[in-house]
Amino acid sequence: MAAKKILFITTEITPYLGETEMSVIARQLPQGIHERGKEIRTFMPKFGLINERRNQLHEVIRLSGMNLIIDDTDHPLIIKVASIQSARMQIYFIDNDDFFQRKHLLHDEEGNEFPDNDERSIFYVRGVMETVKKLRWVPDLIHCHGWMTALAPLYIKKYYKGDPCFKNSKVVYSVYDDAFKIPFRENFVDKVQLEGIDPDDVQPIKEKANFESLSKLAIDFSDGVIQGSAFIHPEVKGYAQQQTETPFLEYQPEDTYVEAFDKFYDQILLT
Repeated sequence: MAAKKILFITTEITPYLGETEMSVIARQLPQGIHERGKEIRTFMPKFGLINERRNQLHEVIRLSGMNLIIDDTDHPLIIKVASIQSARMQIYFIDNDDFFQRKHLLHDEEGNEFPDNDERSIFYVRGVMETVKKLRWVPDLIHCHGWMTALAPLYIKKYYKGDPCFKNSKVVYSVYDDAFKIPFRENFVDKVQLEGIDPDDVQPIKEKANFESLSKLAIDFSDGVIQGSAFIHPEVKGYAQQQTETPFLEYQPEDTYVEAFDKFYDQILLT
């Protein structure tokens, strides 16, 4: 039997960024899943504070060159790659001069959230999907980590539902304690709607696109939900637990999460 293919989409991975709960999980989990016999691919944004020379990033010309249109503006998609030698693991980076060259992640030097974080999220998720298509790599399951990946379940299930790369893919979404404070701009819901996405599909973010509503949107289109942090937004956790047909995995401690997630993937893949 062919090995199952797991695609990881995350916001942070150590050692490219500092150690956080998400960055450590996103580093250790793919390696652990690979060691358990599954194929993996891992993506993250190429934030400007990542040192390309020290981390030996290089552009993949054959994957770069596409333009993604967001709110009637073209944004060039640049793909870079690096390797974590100790794990024999490649990391793909989604880059764009407008969105990811600044020397901060999601806030400016004064702690203010970037007003274009909404478009950065859209670009990142769509960039991952288009790159996977170019790789002709068909994931059996896609595990999305954190709010910056929250649009992936919607796009996979609606916009890309007929694409050979994604039409049979299952989606798991991990909710972390990474809430943003300022709701996205009012026209976010219009930017999100692509071909195949109906107004009813984006009902949770119609009135206000904040952390809670964006998380609910991700949960609505996921095949499984994981509590990624010990403490997550109670409204979001309650919403996930109410979805009786969508399996929910409670928070798993450091010494058990790789094994628990692997079993959860198998459970989702069998449904």
